[in-house]
Amino acid sequence: MNKISVTNEKRENKMGSMPINKLIINMSIPLITSMFIQAFYNTVDSFFVSKINEEALTAVSMSFPAQNLMISAGTGIGIGITSLIARYLGAKDSKGITKVVHNGVFLGILNSILFIIFGLFFTKFYFEFQKASGLIKEYGLQYLTLCSVFSFAIIMEITFERMLIASGKTFYTMITQSTGAIINIIFDPIFIFGLFGFPKMGIVGASVATVLGQTIAMILALYFNIKKNHEVRFALKKFKIDFKTILNIYEIGFPSIIMQSTASFLIFQLNNLLSSFSTTATAVLGIYFKLQSFVVLPVFGLNNSVISIVSYNYGAGKIKRLIQAIKIANVYAFTIMFFGFLLCQFIPEMILKIFDASDNMLAIGIPALRIISFAFLIAPFCIVSSGTFQALGKGNFSLIISLVRQLIVILPLSYLFAKIIGINGIWLAFPISEIVAGVLTVIFLKKLYNNDIMKRKRKKHK
Repeated sequence: MNKISVTNEKRENKMGSMPINKLIINMSIPLITSMFIQAFYNTVDSFFVSKINEEALTAVSMSFPAQNLMISAGTGIGIGITSLIARYLGAKDSKGITKVVHNGVFLGILNSILFIIFGLFFTKFYFEFQKASGLIKEYGLQYLTLCSVFSFAIIMEITFERMLIASGKTFYTMITQSTGAIINIIFDPIFIFGLFGFPKMGIVGASVATVLGQTIAMILALYFNIKKNHEVRFALKKFKIDFKTILNIYEIGFPSIIMQSTASFLIFQLNNLLSSFSTTATAVLGIYFKLQSFVVLPVFGLNNSVISIVSYNYGAGKIKRLIQAIKIANVYAFTIMFFGFLLCQFIPEMILKIFDASDNMLAIGIPALRIISFAFLIAPFCIVSSGTFQALGKGNFSLIISLVRQLIVILPLSYLFAKIIGINGIWLAFPISEIVAGVLTVIFLKKLYNNDIMKRKRKKHK
């Protein structure tokens, strides 16, 4: 049955009726909690890998861009799914929702196949291009090949979770993501070091634990959609590829795929640049991205709920609620990242020692955390605004900002400052690129408000 019942159509979804501050808290807390647990898992994973040796930690750091590509593929499609489903919910269009569900799953499967091919045939080239050799290359191949071959788990997990987020059921995504992360955390040391009778698998054990957690989370997310998400319907017998729907999903989500892919390219290039100083510098960058996830991922969790809220209220023509949601989200996002800024400024040594940092790593890592963290003061505004652009179908704005920040500004500055200042110049490029992104964001946000939001408001009052 594809149609939402008449009763459900008449009943207003909480995204259109609950007070905005309460709504953001209600929808964001589960997402922020699950993201925080995810960030904790990322750090714990690196912690256990670092116990093998520094080469293993470096290998995982070098694998991060490829893993980020897998996540970006799922997230890009997921953002398109979230925005369209929420918008169709606001407009009470049940047929549109079903089309998005079916074609979103289809795109998730296609993306999974691409990464399986990468894992089977291209991981060796990937590490050789980064000039990895010896143990680092060996560890990297073992770790990344398995994660890539089983990439369908993370891609489909994200796809199903986004359907829950789109309809406001963020509590269930907290369960799926938290369960997956906790399973990963539990089995990391068991598989890596061979505890409780399990074989000692080393770095392969870290990838097995990752895949296991992602697979269980994916199964849970599918179950919750089928049993609990009555606003989203799976009707396999009536499945039909709809190219217009696919185009709409990619129109919204493709900029996000490019943005996150650009982030992977950035990290890939920075790894190459840093390796010219030392492999320890590459490990420091990997640690930074693990640590920054503690503040960035919760903000993305907040942002995911904002995308649904903004899309729904735009579709329903409730512009006052839409604007209020953006303002409140910015306050919460800044608060989260300001806390991260303070930690990086005052206890960087304590943070790095979690990873058994050597004196050399501390010498590189302490100034790195202090310099890069200044970007945390501007990033929350850019993240929330990016979500607003995507929610209203203006993903091209987010794409332009991301490309300017991560290709046109940060990479050239990194290479330039590395020659002039040294390794600390690479870290300095981060906050400078964020300043440029902030200026562009203000320009695009003003344009969006004048040309789209106000136009929708005037149309509503006619």
